[in-house]
Amino acid sequence: MAVLSTTSLPKIEPLSVSQSAPRRVSVLGSTGSIGRSTVDLLARNRDAFAVEAVCANRNIDLLAQQARDLGAKVAVVADDSLYGALKDLLAGSGVEAAAGETAVCEAAERPSDILVAAIVGTAGLKSTLEAAKRGALVALANKETLVSAGQLMTAEVQKGGATLIPVDSEHSAIYQVFDFERPETVEKITLTASGGPFRETPLNEMARVTPEQAVAHPNWDMGAKISVDSATMMNKGLEMIEAYHLFPVGADSIDVLVHPQSVVHSTVSYVDGSVLAQLGTPDMRTPIAYALAWPTRMNAPSPKLDLADIGSLTFEPPDTVRFPALRLARESLKAGGSAPTVLNAANETAVAAFLAGQVGFLDIARVVETVMDEMPVSQLDALDTVFEIDGEARRRAAATMAALN
Repeated sequence: MAVLSTTSLPKIEPLSVSQSAPRRVSVLGSTGSIGRSTVDLLARNRDAFAVEAVCANRNIDLLAQQARDLGAKVAVVADDSLYGALKDLLAGSGVEAAAGETAVCEAAERPSDILVAAIVGTAGLKSTLEAAKRGALVALANKETLVSAGQLMTAEVQKGGATLIPVDSEHSAIYQVFDFERPETVEKITLTASGGPFRETPLNEMARVTPEQAVAHPNWDMGAKISVDSATMMNKGLEMIEAYHLFPVGADSIDVLVHPQSVVHSTVSYVDGSVLAQLGTPDMRTPIAYALAWPTRMNAPSPKLDLADIGSLTFEPPDTVRFPALRLARESLKAGGSAPTVLNAANETAVAAFLAGQVGFLDIARVVETVMDEMPVSQLDALDTVFEIDGEARRRAAATMAALN
């Protein structure tokens, strides 16, 4: 378990719109949900930030618009077949066009002060590691990086002198109230969860859930994959694993609590009985703004929290029978090694199949559990090993789903 102490973090000048040298920012995954929120904040604070690079998977129309609006130096599309079309869209703008996986990693290596890692899934692993190696401040919105390769990532962060600021609302909340100088005083951390759209849906009805229903999150505006993960509560399971690598606590000191209103974003319990929490409206621009402005703060357009208007906040334990993904994630965390890598790869494969209408909603957890049972736990000693295990887990997940049909 890596211990990330703020005592070793580099000094960063407080954010000011009047400062002579704006912070240079690169946004990987700029056309996704987190990326769009990041771009919105950058556009509102043009004097405080200079955009080095924006990257997307395939949405070149939005990518080109973002690059033009922000005055980015380079725009990168991961699908290299779209290079010509992107170049045409950027003609006359002064923005350089690039394409392909190598170009995405090169964008992460460019001299930005802040790298917003918002590429969904293991596709963002290599580029995030490159940013860590050069000592950037990494605003981490890609949880799969820590889930699939947590020890490798935290080792690169420490070796490269990078700063890792979590962007997930739950981990950002914990980061803001965690006493890194006295971690021994922390009793536990608690990740809150909305419970998703099926918190009270009978199991027999969950078997008939459609992709359209699963992506309709009650509180948050998120991408399709993350929304499905929230509906299965795998998202919270992945966050438990991520929290283990972000904060110096043991696996047994990480808890989950269902909080339907999504106002209390997480809590830290201390040995003296104190429980510290970060509260706010469910708007991802708040934790993104915290990461962009760290170690100070910046204005964000998020709606202001009015507790009197909300009236009441409720909490309940998660139902691991209804949501077996939580149990599977905790089992993989305790097993360690390659187990979380397998969990994540099988889940990504199953979720993609569900969104394509190829398997049922409840099949997602079944597929993950089958693959976890089939694959022995091994040690992760290199990035190539991570990708080998990831690939094998995806192949087994595909075979399992083929057998279901």
